Order: sequence, then C-alpha cells, then structure tokens
Amino acid sequence: MAKNLNEVLAGANGDIVGQLRNNKIGAYVYPVVAPEFSNWRDEQWAWQHGAVLFDQSHHMFDLYINGPDAGKLLSDTMVNSSKGWEVNKAKQYVPTTPYGHVIGDGIIFRLAEEEYVYVGRAPAANWLMFQAEKGGYNVDIINDPRSPSRPMGKPVTRISWRFQIQGPRAWDVIEKLNGEPLDKLKFFNMSTMKIGNKTIRTLRHGMAGSPGLEIWGPYDEQEYVREEILKAGEEFGLIPVGSRAYPSNTLESGWIPSPLPPIYTGDELEDYRNWLGADSYEATGSIAGSFIGDSIEDYYTNPYELGYGPFVKFDHDFIGADALKKMEADGTDKASKKVTFEWNADDMKKIVGSMFDPEGEQYKFFDLPLANYGNSSFDAVKDVDGRVIGKSMFTGYSFNEKKALSLGFVDSEVPLGTELALTWGEENGGTAKTTVERHKQIDVKVIVSPVPYSKMAGDTYAAGWRSGRQG
Repeated sequence: MAKNLNEVLAGANGDIVGQLRNNKIGAYVYPVVAPEFSNWRDEQWAWQHGAVLFDQSHHMFDLYINGPDAGKLLSDTMVNSSKGWEVNKAKQYVPTTPYGHVIGDGIIFRLAEEEYVYVGRAPAANWLMFQAEKGGYNVDIINDPRSPSRPMGKPVTRISWRFQIQGPRAWDVIEKLNGEPLDKLKFFNMSTMKIGNKTIRTLRHGMAGSPGLEIWGPYDEQEYVREEILKAGEEFGLIPVGSRAYPSNTLESGWIPSPLPPIYTGDELEDYRNWLGADSYEATGSIAGSFIGDSIEDYYTNPYELGYGPFVKFDHDFIGADALKKMEADGTDKASKKVTFEWNADDMKKIVGSMFDPEGEQYKFFDLPLANYGNSSFDAVKDVDGRVIGKSMFTGYSFNEKKALSLGFVDSEVPLGTELALTWGEENGGTAKTTVERHKQIDVKVIVSPVPYSKMAGDTYAAGWRSGRQG
C-alpha cells in the first residue's frame, strides 16, 4: 500500500494526467453546514441586495503558527511583501514552488507579534508545515484540519468558529450588534466588536463584494454568537447562507479557489512528494473538464494568470522568486489574463434541456448553483480556429446576474467582449470520477468578460484583490 504521494504516482505508469482525471473523488465538499437555510436563489440574492451570514467554520484548514521565526517562515514562502505587516493586519498568502507555480492561497492573520494563523485550503497549509519542518524554523505549529467531508453522524468540533457578515446591509447589522457605530477599517485590517456579552475579533473583508466583516472565536461559543447575529439581523433581512450557495459567491467576485497543486513533478519537489501522505489532498485530488494536457505541467498556473501579479514583490527572497523574475523578464507574466466567461443562454438551454430528451444527446449535467465536478477544473476555451487559448477553472450560475459564469484565463491579446467556444463535458463519454455520468461534449459560446463580473464587487474591492487590477 502506498505511503506517500510519490508512491501513489508510481501507480500512474507515467500518466499523471490520466490518474488525476480518473480519481474516484468528486467535487470539493463544503461540509457540516446545511446545504440551504431557505433556498440557494434567495441566499445568492441576499448577498447583493440585503445581508447574509456565511458560516466558514468547517471547510478550511486553520494552521496556527507561533514563535520567533513565524514571520520569517511566511516571508520565505510567499510572493507578498512583509513590509507594513503589523499586528492586527491580514494578507492573502500566495506561495509558489521553486518553479514559480502557485501552490494555493489563503488568508494569514497576524494575531500578535509572533502569532499568526493561516486559514484556507489544504495545499498551502501542507506546504507551510513541510517548510517549517524542513527549514528548521523556530516555530510551533498547531494544525486544525477542515471538518470531515462526511461526518457520518459523528460529532464535529474545531478550535475556532468563523463567520462573515456580508451584503449591502451588513454594516447596519454589525453596528446594531456592537451597540454603537463601528469604524469601517481599511481592507484586511483587524479590530474587535461586541456581540452580546462577547468581545469578538474582526477582519474587514468582503467575500460578496460589499463592505463586511469576518469574525471568529472559540468553537464552544459558536451557537451563542450565531443566534445573536440572526436576532440582530432580522430587521435588516439578514439570512444565513448554506453550503450549496456559499462557494458560488466567487463567480461574481472573481476568486479562483482551487488551482491544481503544481507539485507532481520537478526534482526540487521530490522531498515534498515523499513527505505528503498517500491520503493527502494532493494524492487523492481530481481534475475535471474537457482540457487534456500533454503533461501534468499543462495544468500548473502562475501568479499572473490567477490575478496575483500585483502581490509579487521582489523586496525579499522567497521560494520561486528566481522563476518569477524570469517570467517577468521574458514576458510570460503578461501572456495570460484572468477573466470571467459569460455562457450563452441558448447553449445553456440545450445542456439543461438534454435531461428531458431521452432520444437526444445527453450533455454533462450542469449542477446549480455550482457546476464543478472535480477538485480542480479545466475546461478548454477555443478561438474560431479551434486553438485552445484559455482555460475555464470554476463554473456555476448566478441568480443575481441570471447567467451561467465561469472563471479562468485567456491569452492577453484577447479583448473583452470576444466570443469564444468553451467545451463542456469530457471526452469519450466521460472519465471514471464518481461525479461523471455518461454524456457527450458540447461547445458553448462564451463572452470574455471582466473580473469581478459583479459591478458591486468591481466598485468595492481594493486594487489587486481578486481583480488583479494594479493599484
């Protein structure tokens, strides 16, 4: 039985692409939180027109990093600059491999002089734990992994609960909870507020594109705080958002949550693959979609493609710096740009309509509101000559925009407004993933559109955050 990622890959017989595309695991699961509290349409509507409560307590890793070398560990592993990173400020942490590819991302909160917590998906958490161990940093790490995808009736607990209060009416709810006006901090700055008889730490954040707060505290206080928020928010129309609608908010705001961890090849990552367990996210993950690369490297992404170019600062030495300098020198950093793809309504009707046509073609099921069916998604986006000039990486439906949308990137010279073809579904009836029924591929007309797609998000986010805009 395989003990680490390298041993798992040995079973691929050189076809890592085929192995990951046929892994039995399906889409990324957002566990524990109820799928819907009202219905996903009203829940989506509320984050643009009212107020919502997001429960982020279960689907992310919390990695607590404490000690004299905590700041150095982070600086050595992230493209971001540490200048001006004071206590009570957060950063979107973007680590790269020695080859300049993005491992993942997440938010790192600086809680005290030598205390940080990373909150995000597994790939960046695993990378941090490996580097801390390998590099001999003087740090203590507490790993609080995400809740089980399927608890099977067993009790679930975490160190901390984590909520967000978001939407145009969010600040009304926040100030009512606090009992007095609350200063609107700068983006990614932290403070505290009152909720009932608790003092709660806060982060100025905006997942749904309008001013809001992320808040957290000891897990045993979760139920009390949640009830206080719902009670205060009732007059402002605040509703809780379930795990079905929650991940689809990024379609409007422009963040691509799940790039493939680019660690399956490369001599400099051999030790890391030996360190990663056979049951790790990287070893069990799946690739979905119509794009078939010649090698697994065709699925690796760099910071510029994902809109993180403005974060890259060479005022410090970090893993991947030399590779990124080379990309900027040879123009690779400007080869692609992050965009939203707006799907053609008539083509969507064909996809959905095929479910009700037993004699016709059956196209890949488009789940609502999130249509991803693998951990990482890659659909081929082609020009009129059939050349692949982009990739679509996160797909779903926005009830606010009344459109199917996906996030990805295209060649930089492709202007906004261009019509391209996105191939939906997999070849030869589909791969062996448990989320794939037998189907036929279809080319969907898509319009290259801005990111963020939502006007509210575009008007609200700081330059560089999600949009990739320079500021």
